[in-house]
Amino acid sequence: MKPDKALAAYRQMRQQPLWRLLAAANGPTVIALLQAHLYESERSLPASIFHERIERELERLRNLGEDWPQTAQQYAASWLGDGYLERRFPPGSKEEEYELATSTVEAIRFISSLAKPHSAATESRLGLVIDALAKLSDDTDADKARRVARLRAEQERIEREITDIEQGKAVILPEAAALERTREIIALADNLAGDFRRVRDQFEQLNRELRERIMDNDGSRGEVLDSLFAGIDLISDSDAGRTFSAFWRLLTDPVQSAALEDALDQLMSRDFVAALDPAERKFLLRLTRTLLEQGGIVHEVLQSFARSLKHFVQSREFMEQRRLTQLLRSAQRSALALKEEVKATDTLNYTLGLTSSRLSSLSQWVLHDPALQALPDRMGEAAAPPINLESIGLLVAQSEIDFRTLAVNVQAVLATRSQCSIADVLSAFPAPQGLGSVIGLMSLGSRFGMVAQSSESVSWLGNDNVLRTATIPAIYFFKDQQDGLARTGGSTG
Repeated sequence: MKPDKALAAYRQMRQQPLWRLLAAANGPTVIALLQAHLYESERSLPASIFHERIERELERLRNLGEDWPQTAQQYAASWLGDGYLERRFPPGSKEEEYELATSTVEAIRFISSLAKPHSAATESRLGLVIDALAKLSDDTDADKARRVARLRAEQERIEREITDIEQGKAVILPEAAALERTREIIALADNLAGDFRRVRDQFEQLNRELRERIMDNDGSRGEVLDSLFAGIDLISDSDAGRTFSAFWRLLTDPVQSAALEDALDQLMSRDFVAALDPAERKFLLRLTRTLLEQGGIVHEVLQSFARSLKHFVQSREFMEQRRLTQLLRSAQRSALALKEEVKATDTLNYTLGLTSSRLSSLSQWVLHDPALQALPDRMGEAAAPPINLESIGLLVAQSEIDFRTLAVNVQAVLATRSQCSIADVLSAFPAPQGLGSVIGLMSLGSRFGMVAQSSESVSWLGNDNVLRTATIPAIYFFKDQQDGLARTGGSTG
């Protein structure tokens, strides 16, 4: 690349949020604050909690003599405008939530990599490159004879290794090499979790581009409209959609997820793991959960965009939007045509008929007070509400369910694996109270576990010795989230 092209590209990148954050005078403080509250612990926070935590941090900085005169809300608004933060309003939430922009996540990773640089050329990184290149060469080789010869050689190598192990000649990876390889895996997995955010940004950009193409199409039916009316999901069928769908299927595949959990359990039992930092061990313990959470968010965004785009087309809302766009463009063309004929200082002999609607600010609206229309009569007693299944479940949860035993059962299952679902717990400990035990486990899971986007089937034996089955939301308990269960069930001894 010639210097002038590189210069133009770098000047454009200099205006991007990532570069501006790194070059800002208060950049180190902003990065440290955002990293502590929206990267290392939670990945999103409600606005009230985020403002409260940032205000405490700012007060601590002021006590140290630093100049931060504005409030946390003002700085949060500034960071939003600069592109360091993103603000969303999740469905069903009572307030908006803050999360890091993709550029801020990349800035934090870049700074962290400088603080803890990798070795110049570690053996594990070189091995990853060699293995990847060898596999790529094998998978793209069309010569049957060469592929069979390589498989035969691999088979012989495996048989020799099995023989050496049986004869007590197994080669154990040294602790230093094992730690090096583990940290490389953690770095790759961390980048993988961050890729979800970039995929979500790609979906948002794709959604905007498709809507713009629909609006810019002057014809009655364009290519995008024809595809959508034919029932084709253009977002899912895009390159980003197909890539993410393939990755999501791999992540949620029972065989692959079981293999991942088994490998993590085996790894955490190794002696060299004790030499890892607490943050690194915590990352490994939460790896499956982190990938599922980040992937689930992107999957929900993908489905939401697809539904909203189809509704935008099927409800013919795009026709009204297109009509407004055409009117605005027509007005702009007319204004440009008159620009050379009419000066800005000329008096126009034209009377504009104003609307008769009264316009006022939202702050001038008066809230409705139902007490002003209350009847003077005494309030009568309402009829007793009917008893339904929900109220019965609530009564059972408050009075009869043995939560202590259920919590102990969950802890016993987590003693042998890193995570488990309600079906796993019932498989190891059949429901002693039938449906009550299932409800109790769901109650514990809603408080101390994670509710996934999928569902699972559970079975229990009732008091009448009849086996019953139900489909419930998939709820997972995690080994590193047992504090609440311990308080509920006590120590398992």
